[in-house]
Amino acid sequence: QVQLVESGGGLVQAGGSLRLSCAASGRTFGDYTMGWFRQGPGKERTFVARISSVYNTYYADSVKGRFIISRDNAWNTVYLRMNSLKPENTAVYYCAAGGGIGAREDEYDYWGQGTQVTAYS
Repeated sequence: QVQLVESGGGLVQAGGSLRLSCAASGRTFGDYTMGWFRQGPGKERTFVARISSVYNTYYADSVKGRFIISRDNAWNTVYLRMNSLKPENTAVYYCAAGGGIGAREDEYDYWGQGTQVTAYS
């Protein structure tokens, strides 16, 4: 069982940056692929980025070059650095843990409660 707690969301002007954190409980954090998803107002939840247990990363095209996912297994934490934020990036951002390496929600078994990110122009 893994519990995930996100933090770091907030209000930021367009063009600004935020770093999200996701702290995980459990002794097997390093074995999981960790992903970030987001759900904008009135939209479905979509994939943002993921990092595998061997630090292989993969990004949605819409964030490639602006967002960076990383992990620190010593601290059981995954991060999402978000640069050059746009108003359309406004969403609740969710952290997830799973055994796969893909971008589908059904590949992730554990989810956090989400953290709100609002980018305003």
